[in-house]
Amino acid sequence: MAAVTNTRERILQAALELFYQHGYAGTGMAEILKKADANSGSFYFFFTGKEDLLQAVLDWYLENLYPVLLEPVFSLSNDPIERIFLLLDKYRQSVVATEFAFGCPLGRLALEIEPDRRLVHDKIAANFTGWARAVEELLQQAKDRLAADCDLRQLSRFVLTVMEGAVMQARSYRCIEPFDDCVAQLRVHFSALQKAGESEPKSRLKSKISQSKRRRK
Repeated sequence: MAAVTNTRERILQAALELFYQHGYAGTGMAEILKKADANSGSFYFFFTGKEDLLQAVLDWYLENLYPVLLEPVFSLSNDPIERIFLLLDKYRQSVVATEFAFGCPLGRLALEIEPDRRLVHDKIAANFTGWARAVEELLQQAKDRLAADCDLRQLSRFVLTVMEGAVMQARSYRCIEPFDDCVAQLRVHFSALQKAGESEPKSRLKSKISQSKRRRK
């Protein structure tokens, strides 16, 4: 049974690498089987076809979001807001280390796969949701430091959008400046939210004092 599981894992890991390097359409079945050292019989024992394999790849990304991406980053700091920027820095490091060849695999698949392939796009969306929810959980931990009217779900999606856009621009410009510009403006936005959060308790206190004085009159 271990050998069977190992064969499936080899096929899955080969697809992860090849879909990332060449795209879904640019990767052939023969290429996957060669890299996985598997035959077509083994492949069809585990998967109904190439799209079924793609769905398994997307399941892998979602299942490994925390252990592979988030946990190593979160171990660097206990501060929830700093964790968000450490996560973005993780992507920056990948962009620089690959000399601007890096691209978010989910973002690339979202752009490549035809929109009418709903099962695939539902799984891509689930990955985006998982990423944004992880950020939203950090924002929940820091909500007392942010403006009271801050929509944490919307802010988490904004952080995701900054990451995706920053990676794509750095990749196209072959320069880290667009990435750094995007993150710098996100920091400005967070600073404004935190400054508003700091001033709100004082405003509420002044309002209570003012209401108390009016009652006395």
